[in-house]
Amino acid sequence: MNLKSLTPHTLSYPTLHQNSRYGVLLSIVMLTVVLLGCDNTTKPKLIHQTRSKTYLQTTHLYGTIVQDKGIITSSGRVLAADNQAQAISETRLVDTNHYRLEIPANTALPLVLTYLPNDEDTTSQKLLTVAVEPDITQYDLNPLSTAIAKKAAQLGGYSRANMISAAESTIAAPDANKTSTGFRGDPTTQYGGWH
Repeated sequence: MNLKSLTPHTLSYPTLHQNSRYGVLLSIVMLTVVLLGCDNTTKPKLIHQTRSKTYLQTTHLYGTIVQDKGIITSSGRVLAADNQAQAISETRLVDTNHYRLEIPANTALPLVLTYLPNDEDTTSQKLLTVAVEPDITQYDLNPLSTAIAKKAAQLGGYSRANMISAAESTIAAPDANKTSTGFRGDPTTQYGGWH
């Protein structure tokens, strides 16, 4: 057979009428695709329910207070409050930057730990951290813990998941771009060095 002699009129292609099995199969596949693709109903979202965590027994929370740029604090007060801002425990710092709070048994988490440098409740120098796990008892209060707590509040509240997301996003953003400065290895072979 000569390829030049083949024309569209001489080639025979199976049509839907010639082979009804292909037509029926193709119709079923297209109908299935249309029905599955045009589903306007929204799928119900899975709601992740977590039990409220509590301190099962009397627990002591402790840590240190360090202000911005490493300034050590030796006075003020630290208080623990529940999600409704009800005070649970309080302690005063006297000539030390270490605190220790006694938390009663059956206290629900999360607990917001707040450092206030003086007796005023509204101050720009207050530091925060949030206790979300009953097994962890050491919580340092510093500008980083405050930034994480504030970010978690913006994400929707002091849940464990929000605290983790806030910590990851806060720590991942450096104060300055430290990756573009400093020694990068042998200057003779990298980045157009001397030789």
